[in-house]
Amino acid sequence: MDGVLDRMRGLAAHLPPRDGVAVFNRVYLTVTEEVGRRVAAGAFRDRTATTALDVLFAGRYLTAVDEAAAGRRPPACWRPLFQLRGHPAVRPVQFALAGINAHIGHDLPLALADTCRDLGAEPHELEADFHRIGELLVSLEERIRETLMPGPDLLDVADPLTHLLGSWTLEAARAAAWAAFRALWALRERPDVEAEFEDRIDASVGMVGRCLLTPLG
Repeated sequence: MDGVLDRMRGLAAHLPPRDGVAVFNRVYLTVTEEVGRRVAAGAFRDRTATTALDVLFAGRYLTAVDEAAAGRRPPACWRPLFQLRGHPAVRPVQFALAGINAHIGHDLPLALADTCRDLGAEPHELEADFHRIGELLVSLEERIRETLMPGPDLLDVADPLTHLLGSWTLEAARAAAWAAFRALWALRERPDVEAEFEDRIDASVGMVGRCLLTPLG
């Protein structure tokens, strides 16, 4: 986990603050640091599995960063964020939630499956700690919205941003990620079908991300 944190801190130090990837990276760094503190404090039932999941999960985001930096195409779920990261009409909260959408909707189910394979575990063995992490993420999502959303004097029910962000919640994305993981795990003996299902997850999450990043002027 230390290596993951070093990479994210390095990105935070070198990316321009308004860059869309930098906005998400700051959020994700906060989450990862908090998970690390809770792992060290014994807050999770299975410390080894939680650490393995956290590292594999973060690795998918960092791989997408490396692919984009090298001029290659990252997964479809990440492309909207990398393509629109400098758009002046996309607000910081949109960048943050689009990154969370990509990471939870696509990377999390794949990382859960990878963790089960690597540790020889079954889904039910990860479920309790998955929900503990989820509770942390939901509390952080509330903090993100409070920090990055415009103040009440600038935002009302008629503002397009209110409508846009009200259509997505982390709780729903997390539940969908767990369901996708269970489906992937059930398909592990059918690699061709599993790969096709992964592609569909990637494409659908990418479509939601593009909607979240709609320029609002």
